[in-house]
Amino acid sequence: MTQAGATVRVSAQDGSIRLDRWFKRHYPALGHGQLEKLLRTGRVRVDGRRARSGDRIEAGQAIRIPPVVDAAPRERPVVYRVRPADEARLQAAVVHRDEAVIVINKPPGLAVQGGTATERHLDGLLDSLRFGSDERPRLVHRLDKETSGVLVLARSSAAAGFLTRAFREKETRKTYWAVVIGLPKPRQGRIDLPLAKTPGRGGERVRPDTEEGRLALTYYRVIENAGSRACWLALMPVTGRTHQLRAHCAAIGTPVLGDAKYGEGAAHLAPLPGSRRLHLHARSLSIPHPLGGKLEVTAPLPPHMRHTWEFFGFSDDAGDPFAELGLPA
Repeated sequence: MTQAGATVRVSAQDGSIRLDRWFKRHYPALGHGQLEKLLRTGRVRVDGRRARSGDRIEAGQAIRIPPVVDAAPRERPVVYRVRPADEARLQAAVVHRDEAVIVINKPPGLAVQGGTATERHLDGLLDSLRFGSDERPRLVHRLDKETSGVLVLARSSAAAGFLTRAFREKETRKTYWAVVIGLPKPRQGRIDLPLAKTPGRGGERVRPDTEEGRLALTYYRVIENAGSRACWLALMPVTGRTHQLRAHCAAIGTPVLGDAKYGEGAAHLAPLPGSRRLHLHARSLSIPHPLGGKLEVTAPLPPHMRHTWEFFGFSDDAGDPFAELGLPA
């Protein structure tokens, strides 16, 4: 049990989760607004340094808990009941597995973590992916609920720490495929547009903000196009801001197909079946492997995007769309 007014060490079981989720787990009586205030004023610190609610913590780190925090740990851990259909679906989504890492092709519509009115989520289904291990797999990064594709899970606390650092230090190379409305000009380029979070009744959202926004950088390239109506866009985010690709595509006048949040009514194509579903897919990832070398994985398109590819007659291979940038593979 954790104690208030003390310094608490992060356990191996809690390693590689967000700081705000650690507090929600161990101090459920502490509201998010209260936590943000304590972080802003420096009363909550991690390893003696100021921290933000979205920072990921690792096993062994020291979290300072000020006396004003009321320790009210849950008497029983949260137990998720996994339906057999969910277990089978998740295991079928595995595209890579070894002793340190599991990679799944996340289905669209499955949230990665829980939240308000989100009871069914990947974090609650991870026991389905133990495959005989004593340790539960750990999340090390996220995808939006409606975004499909490559999602990496760590099979141990050591692997989680390694992979979290790789994502934080930008040692990864991620490529996304999208269908967007319209045709960007030029056909390939770089979107360097800071983004800031903004409150709203429709859930988490970001907006371009050159004064207060955080650095957000994306490379893009048109692979094929259907006249000027729509095109297949390859996207490579250098930073990893919330909704970065969706906000950047909308900002240059080509919203992602099916993205009502950022494209509103302009994000749909009436004659296309399934056009109201988000067409954004984490296609491939290259990342250092915890056991040495590189892990390189690719995820097939989900059914609704495959149908769109067939509708427009797009091919199914883009090669390396960013090879000419000279970036490490």
